[in-house]
Amino acid sequence: MASIAALAENLKTTFADKIVDLVAVSGELTLVVRAADLLSVADALRDHPQLKFEQLIDLCGLDYRDYGNGRHDGLRYAVVYHLLSVSSNHRLRLKVFAADDEFPVMDSVVGIWPSANWFEREAFDLFGIMFPGHPDLRRILTDYGFIGHPFRKDFPLSGFVEVRYDPDQKRVIYQPVSIEPRETVPRVVREAHYGDVE
Repeated sequence: MASIAALAENLKTTFADKIVDLVAVSGELTLVVRAADLLSVADALRDHPQLKFEQLIDLCGLDYRDYGNGRHDGLRYAVVYHLLSVSSNHRLRLKVFAADDEFPVMDSVVGIWPSANWFEREAFDLFGIMFPGHPDLRRILTDYGFIGHPFRKDFPLSGFVEVRYDPDQKRVIYQPVSIEPRETVPRVVREAHYGDVE
């Protein structure tokens, strides 16, 4: 725990005016900064001699719509960067919220951590977060003609279109979803007198 306290002090000293929040929970440290400061903070996290976060382990998008049963009143989309300092054996979670909920944009960190390449494509594909400066931002998990971003909280469970092979046209076609909306709460069905003791 002492090493986390020392890391927190180093972060406060290095990024004093850029820190929005710095939280330590369950032995893990989360640093929150503004989207406008992302590149300068990421660059310093990698290069500062007391930090040296050389590796980006993971990057993921988040949609805070309906978070905490609607009690979240901040920005909707965030990107979380999971960082590792191999030289000092520290881990850090860097969280950055996109400034615009209608069109979420986050600067690409591929130039700082090349491993971000595919992770940013995934966040773009699944959440619709744009990454200016990315060398090849295109879908990675969904089909080329896919409409929408399936990890957004407002994306319908059944999607917007379905794909099927049409034998008359001899090709795959897209058509509106034909699935009837249904309740997905499981029902418990038991025989009469289930559990009765005789």
